[in-house]
Formats: sequence, structure tokens, C-alpha cells
Amino acid sequence: MLLGRHLNNFYLKYLWLYLIGVVGLIAVDWFQLLIPEYLGQIVDLFDGGKVDTSALWEIVSGVIFVAFVLFLGRITWRLSIFAASQRTEAGLRRKMFRKSERLPLSYYGTNKVGTVMAWFTTDLETIEEFLGWGTIMLFDAGFLTVLVIIKMLRLDVALSLIVFVPLILIAVWGGLVEKFQAKKWNERQEEFDKLYDYSRESFTGIRVIKAFVCQTRRLHGCAKIIRKNKETNLSYARMTVIFDCIISLIIALINAIILGVGGYFVYCTVVGTPVVLFSHTVDLSAGELITFLGYFDTMIWPMMALGQIVSMRSRAKASLKRVSRFLDAEETTSPDEKLTDVKGGVRFENFSFTYPNSEKPALSNITLEIAAGETVGVVGKVGSGKTTLVSSLLKLYPLEQGKVFIDGKDITECNTDSVRSAVACAPQDGFLFSDTLKGNIGFSKDDCNMEDVCRAADFACLTEDIEGFPEGFDTVCGERGVTLSGGQKQRVAIARAFLTDAPILILDDSVSAVDSKTEEIILSNIARERKGKTTIAVASRVSTVSKFDKIIVLNDGGVEAFASPEELLKISPTYRRMVRLQTLREEVEGGNHG
Repeated sequence: MLLGRHLNNFYLKYLWLYLIGVVGLIAVDWFQLLIPEYLGQIVDLFDGGKVDTSALWEIVSGVIFVAFVLFLGRITWRLSIFAASQRTEAGLRRKMFRKSERLPLSYYGTNKVGTVMAWFTTDLETIEEFLGWGTIMLFDAGFLTVLVIIKMLRLDVALSLIVFVPLILIAVWGGLVEKFQAKKWNERQEEFDKLYDYSRESFTGIRVIKAFVCQTRRLHGCAKIIRKNKETNLSYARMTVIFDCIISLIIALINAIILGVGGYFVYCTVVGTPVVLFSHTVDLSAGELITFLGYFDTMIWPMMALGQIVSMRSRAKASLKRVSRFLDAEETTSPDEKLTDVKGGVRFENFSFTYPNSEKPALSNITLEIAAGETVGVVGKVGSGKTTLVSSLLKLYPLEQGKVFIDGKDITECNTDSVRSAVACAPQDGFLFSDTLKGNIGFSKDDCNMEDVCRAADFACLTEDIEGFPEGFDTVCGERGVTLSGGQKQRVAIARAFLTDAPILILDDSVSAVDSKTEEIILSNIARERKGKTTIAVASRVSTVSKFDKIIVLNDGGVEAFASPEELLKISPTYRRMVRLQTLREEVEGGNHG
């Protein structure tokens, strides 16, 4: 059996299915052992020269009945045990998906997408394989082996003891090999993770690869990973084949022993000089030898299954360990207290933040307060912590208590879902799903209608672009919005965030890819539609936030200044420099145009 905290509940849940399957297996095992007995009886029936027809038909009728029972029994265990294993796999996958939603963003920063996807696919399939075929092999081989041993001992103790010695060798060999196979399987899965990651990254970045004519370099990199993957798989396959070959060799050896030694015993019995072994007189007829061979032939399957069980269990054990590490990963607990009646006030109090696996703080000692209903910009050099500051309001990473407040409430003490419902965000990358424009815009609101979607598109200055598409709002964006331009993707993200009508709206450099005219329209829409609600916009151009109520200027992870645009010109060197550089750029562009 494959035991583990995350599997045991499923065993209990589907115990009735496993019990039905095991009963079917036992019935099949019991009745199929009647076949060798019937064969032995037929041989002995023809031994005297005259055949008893009625006895022969009785044997034939018994064989037909056994065949019918085997048919029903095999259908029963297949339907029940496979149903249990597949339901367990589905239940584990659901449990893992729910876990993935609760894990903090930092977890996915340290674990690649390819690795996580391998847990959801190959590892779960490996576990399901053992729970299905592995369970069948384990119980079938166990019961069948016990029944065969009992029947063989009853038939002839001496011959049985001679045969059992090689069988013990198989069991010992299987125990030694299992640990090595588990290690090899784990190495194989790790190499598969690397191949999965490399392939996913190549397909996602295919535009960049083609733009810089790096196809050959990426191909060589892929070939290197494939070679390593091949070597690992071959190493695992070699061990499995060697193990199977040794078991097959032992089985052939046992067959030879039965035929040689058993044939000698039959000969001695026929000539009247029976052999005495272990104080036991061997009295073996030709029919009994055929029955004994039939028992052993029946036992070949459990012995072969032993090799497969060892291999299958070692793989499943390694996969379950990987899945369990994922399910046992520490997650951020969400308090029960909900953030309600949000007005939009935001306060940072001596707030510092350092990303996981990083030594340098991204933000240090941030103290500022944004009043409800204010429109605030965030500017600064690249890497100054702008995105980190606004993202902290979404609780994407664990935060210290008493550092970030919304309407005076510490967000670490508030339910995460309620906090995120109060804060809508159009992120930098503007991620889009492989869905229609209508589906992507309406993604943020469950009960939105077409009127809401159109209003959000107007807000983001997107309606004219959508009307230019042949299928309008039903245009499919493609994977990650591949069919749209950068500016269009940003505006879809803005529309999606606006649709929630949240008290706090965050625009994380969301208009950097649009032209100045479109940007001006969007900013005027913010002033009109978001009046009385808090809007925080990260900007790479000072013109984007020049008409906002206040602007936060960040420099090397700290607040250089926080004031109105007019005051910043007097007190902030960074802001003055940004204004001067933008003015020069506009003059140069204007001169070139002229």
C-alpha cells in the first residue's frame, strides 16, 4: 500500500469500492486455481486407457462455470478499483488546485511553473497508476500466492519446499531494488521538470527568440536538456529491465526444477520405488504433476507482478513525496475579520519590505498617508520600489503587522479576499486570458452584463479599437493577449480593473504603451468617473500624474518627497530632473517633427 496523510482520507472515502474490488479479485483467484485441478483430472482420466464420458463432461461443465465466474469477477474488480483510483486522482488534483490558490506569491517565485505543472500531471498520474494497477497487483498477487502455496503444499510438500527457495530470492531482490528505483525515478522527474520549464519558456518567449534570431542557440540548449533527460530515463529503464530479467531467469529456473525433479518423482512412483524426502514419501502421479505445473504457471503472474509492484510503488512513493511537499507548503492564513464600508484611506507606517531570497530591502521606512478620494501618483527611477509599494495593498506577500492600513485598519488583520475586493489593480504586465475581449474585461465581475463591459471599455478608451475588429467584443485575445498590441492589452487591463468599481484603484504603469492623446482621455475619465474614490497610479512619465492631487517620489526604496506637483518642483531633486528630462524629450521630438 501507498500510505500518506493526504491519501489516507481517500482510502476511507472509497473503501467500499476497494472492498468490492478485492472481493472480486479473491473470487477470481479462488476459481482460477480449479483449472489446473481439472487438467490434472483429465490426464489421470486418460491414464487407464478407457475414458469415463460422464466424468469428462462433468469436468468440462466445471471449466465452463469457472470461465463464467472469472468473467464476472474481472469486470467487477476493474470497474470498482479503477473507479476508486481515478476518483482519488481527481480529488487530489482538486485539493492541489485549492492549495495553489491559497499559497503566497513568494512560493511561485521559488518554484518554477514547469515543476508545479509536473506535480499536477505526471506525478498525479503515477500515483493513480499505483492506486489502480498497483492495488490490483498487490492484492491479487498476495491472495493468489497464499492460495497457490497452500494447494502446492497439499499436493506435495517435498517438491513445494524445493520450489520455494528461489521464490524467497525474488522477494529479497525486490526489497533491495525498490530503494534504488525510487531514487532513480525522483531524478527522472527532476529532469522532466527542467525540460518542461525550458519548453514552456521557449514557447512563451517565441517572439523574442525569433526577433533576435536565437532559434539555433535555444535549440542547442533544448538538445542539452533532452540528452540529460534521455540519460536519466535510460538509467532508470536499465535498472527496471535488469530487475525483470533476473525475475524471468528465476522463473525459468523454477520451471526447470519442477519438470526435472517432478518428472523423476513421477517415474519413481510408476516403477514402484517412490522417493523419500524429509521423512516424506513422494507419491506423485502424472496428473498431479500437471496440476502442480498449472499451480506454478498461475503463480508466475504474482512473481512478475512483484517486479512491477516494486517499480510502480517506488515511482508512486517518489511522486507522492513531491505532491505532499506541495500540499504541506506553508500558506498565508487569512483572518476572519472582513474589511467593510471602505472609503479609500491608505496609510503606510514605517513600512519596509524585502522580497524572499533577497538580502537588499526593496522598500525602507515608508511613512505616508493618502486621504480617501485622493488621486495620487507614484514616480521614481527604475527599481526604486514603485510596484512593490502599491502591490503591498493587495497582500500578495506576507506583511508585518501594524505597517499598512486601509481606513485605519491593519490589512494583516483583515480577511484577504475582502482586502482585495476593496482594491482593484491593473498590473504592469496586463495579463490576458485566452478568451474574448468581453470575457477578459468582464473577468473581474461575476454578474456583469454587456452594458457594464461597454462602459468599462469607454473608460479605458478602448471602444474605437474594439469596433475596428471584425468580431468586436467577441474577438479572441489569444494566449496572453497575443493578438493585441501592447497599448490595447494595457487598456483591457484598465477596463477590467475599473469594472469592479472598487474604492481603491491601482494603475501600475498601465498607460506606458499608449499614445499621449489616449493617455489624456483616460486621465480625464479617471478624474470624472473616479471622483470621490482613491486612485493610485504608478507612472514612468511625469506628465501622466502631473494633474493629480499628490505625487509620491521614491528614491532607492525610500520616500524622497510626497506633496502636490507644484510643491515637488521646489523640494524634490528627482522630480525636477524627471520634469526637465521629459521637457527636453518633448522639445526634441517636436523639433524632429518640424
